[in-house]
This record gives sequence, C-alpha cells and structure tokens, in this order.
Amino acid sequence: MDVNLLWQAVILVVGGTLLLRIAGRKSISQMSLAQVVIMIGIGSLLVQPIAGEGVWSTLVVGLVLVLSLVVMEYAQIKIDGLETLITGRSKVVIKNGELQKDTLKKLRLSVDQLEMKLRQNQIRSISDVEEATLEPSGQLGFILNQNKQPATKEEINVLKQEIQSLSLLLRSAQRVYQGTHKESQPLETENDLFAEVSTGYHSKEPPDELM
Repeated sequence: MDVNLLWQAVILVVGGTLLLRIAGRKSISQMSLAQVVIMIGIGSLLVQPIAGEGVWSTLVVGLVLVLSLVVMEYAQIKIDGLETLITGRSKVVIKNGELQKDTLKKLRLSVDQLEMKLRQNQIRSISDVEEATLEPSGQLGFILNQNKQPATKEEINVLKQEIQSLSLLLRSAQRVYQGTHKESQPLETENDLFAEVSTGYHSKEPPDELM
C-alpha cells in the first residue's frame, strides 16, 4: 500500500471541505444552476489524484472554480440583468387559485409534480392558494387565501383582548341587573306568607274587620 495515498486522502478531505465552505452552505435543492455546476466540478476534481493527478494541482483548480463562483455571485448582486441570465426569475404557477397552464408548459412542470410540491407544504387544494411561484432553486413559494392562513400571534392577542372586553361588559351588565333585581325584590316578597312565618310578624297588617 502506498503511504502517500493516506496523506493525500487527508489533504483532499480537508481541502475539499474548505472549498465547499467557501462556495456556500446551501443544500442541493437551494442551489442555483451555477452552484450545481461548480459543485459537480469540485466532486470530479477530488477524485483526480486517485487517477494519478497531483493533489495540489487538484486543489488549485478547485479553488479557481470556487473563486469563479464567488465572482459570479457578486456580479449578480451588482448587475440585475446578469442575475436573470444566470439564476433566472421566479415564475407564477398559481394565481387566485387558478393554474397558470402556459407557465407550467414553459417550465415543463406537470400538474402532478406541482400538486406533489403543494402536498409537501401541507396544502390540500389548489383553490386554497392565492398565489404560488416556482423559485429558481426549484422550491415552491406560496401565499394562502385569507380564510386558509394560520392565525398570527398578533391576531390571537387581539382576539383575547376582545374576549376580555366582552367579558367585562357582561359582568357590568350582570351587576346592573342584580342591583335592579334587588331593588324590586321587596315589592315581590312583601306579601310573602312564608316570610311572615320565619319573621313572626305580618309584613302587611290584615284589614281591621278581620282582626
């Protein structure tokens, strides 16, 4: 066994990790086309030393690839048209709950594939979506209809405040009712015969001719 292969393997792992770290930390599903090309190129280069190429020349070429990617990404930030050319733009695939069939044809995206992406985002029906876009990374961006959107913490807090206000109003109305009921109670109970037994006297004296 060639001992040189051992330290070459270690150098390749460390160097390849540093190159990928410089290139970025996005997953494959979030990469742009240029990033995917560079990553495939780096992966191919890393096996070259095994085929007989030098380790250092491989890492240098890999570094050139990564630096090219970095330059392209900064150029896209400065030049908007270059970003459209290299990365592309988001495309609207659903508008007001309706499929945009022409856009789907241009993207070569079938309805079944779109529905799969919707299901992955816990969406049950196309009609529940107000607008959906297919991003350059291949991911789906969407906005749900108003009646399908989950409640935010702010909306929940507003609802709690309204419930508390309503509860205070009900308590106030209940106290007013109880106060009015107590005032009218003597009128209802002043001729109560059972109350006369408990108190031992007449709340209303009988007529003179019956005494």
